[in-house]
Amino acid sequence: MTLRIEDYALIGDCRAAALVGRDGSIDWLCWPRFDSPACFAALLGTSENGRWLIATKDAPVTISRRYRPGTLILETQFETDTGCAVIMDFMPPADGANLVRIVAGRSGRVVFQTELVLRFNYGASVPWVNRLDDGTINAIAGPERLVLRTPASLYGEDLKTLGEFTVDEGQSVPFTLSYGSSLQSSPPPVDPFQALEHTEMFWRQWSGRCPDVGPWTEAVKRSLITLKALTYAPTGGIIAAATTSLPERLGGVRNWDYRYCWLRDATLTLMALIHLGYYEEAKAWRDWLLRAVAGSPRQIQIMYGVGGERWLPELVIPWLPGYENSAPVRIGNDASQQLQLDVYGELADAMFQTLKAGMAHPERGRAVRPVILEYLSTAWRQPDEQSRTSSSSMGNLFCGMKPKILVMACLQAKGRFWRAAFGLSTITSCKGAMRKPVSYLAVSSRAAMTWVCSPKSSIRAAACWAISRKLTVTSA
Repeated sequence: MTLRIEDYALIGDCRAAALVGRDGSIDWLCWPRFDSPACFAALLGTSENGRWLIATKDAPVTISRRYRPGTLILETQFETDTGCAVIMDFMPPADGANLVRIVAGRSGRVVFQTELVLRFNYGASVPWVNRLDDGTINAIAGPERLVLRTPASLYGEDLKTLGEFTVDEGQSVPFTLSYGSSLQSSPPPVDPFQALEHTEMFWRQWSGRCPDVGPWTEAVKRSLITLKALTYAPTGGIIAAATTSLPERLGGVRNWDYRYCWLRDATLTLMALIHLGYYEEAKAWRDWLLRAVAGSPRQIQIMYGVGGERWLPELVIPWLPGYENSAPVRIGNDASQQLQLDVYGELADAMFQTLKAGMAHPERGRAVRPVILEYLSTAWRQPDEQSRTSSSSMGNLFCGMKPKILVMACLQAKGRFWRAAFGLSTITSCKGAMRKPVSYLAVSSRAAMTWVCSPKSSIRAAACWAISRKLTVTSA
């Protein structure tokens, strides 16, 4: 039976992420990166497409879940007629790729069963599985390898790895699943209990830096942990989601791959991190952004891969029926090739926010601004993929740029350049406006006139900002 989306919980190590269901089944896991092919894809198909179930043999009386405070360690508690036990699921944020599950007895005696179905390449590839000399379960498919280490007794049947074990009060049974290359030796073993201690310390120290924001502190802290979990630590890229093809509407076709870095979404995350004092993550993302956008403003995309990749071809996976039969299942995203002018506003916003937070711009950051401004002097007339009309392109561009962002951008250009680009003449008054050079006021005023004069009410409504600045222009 398909679980509700809200019945899944996220765990991750700032490189990859998994979804754990209330029933104790891990139904989604991509390794070694967020956007790698899934080895557990039951979320978008069936158990035959890969999952890892650990659950009580008998139907539980109650199931409850929680995250350990200030961490991304998930605890799922099962109460049965014979006792109570908890499964602790986590991914240690360290070198390597490991997923640890520890089943701990709380009271009485509880019998568990486990079913491990490994299917590489989004649930399509059945691996070759054998047992190594030390008892490790070894699974290989092409270049990929997964190894499972546990003291529990396991056996193979019908292309699955099965087992049954019992935990008494005070007893723990650990499982560690590790990813590696089949071309190299097996991933080194991990002490699951030391990994638990290290993981808890990592998340508590990180989330403990969150300032007190009154009654919302715990909610804000939990949101911060989730945002951190969606950050790809090696590069600083921030993905929009850990999944692909979860539908906007059940049975619908608007099922997209969101395992990439949208500049728009990431800028909002950047602002949240800066506001709460997490400058290291903000700086890492700023540096990722400067690497990703490269040198030509014509090639700036609305989204990139976690490493800054530009080529994100969109494909359909025909063997997966989709969540609740919401097909098609897609990987990659063709929206990466769309022209959406607001992305330049997001870029300017990100640069300004980091500068405002006291982060000095590197030489690369200073060099990219005038190049982008020169490109925008002509690009704003092009149709925008969000609206398909050039008349709203200007609105999208300026809606993506806050007033103060325009200050920073336009200080890089002369007023004559912008007046020529946007067809302005002179400014006759600026009562109440910020005391800034003519170039800033010219762009601001042009934004106001474009919005106010537009026949589109949605764009005209956006004029509120410029009008509130009390800017006046004369016609040419």
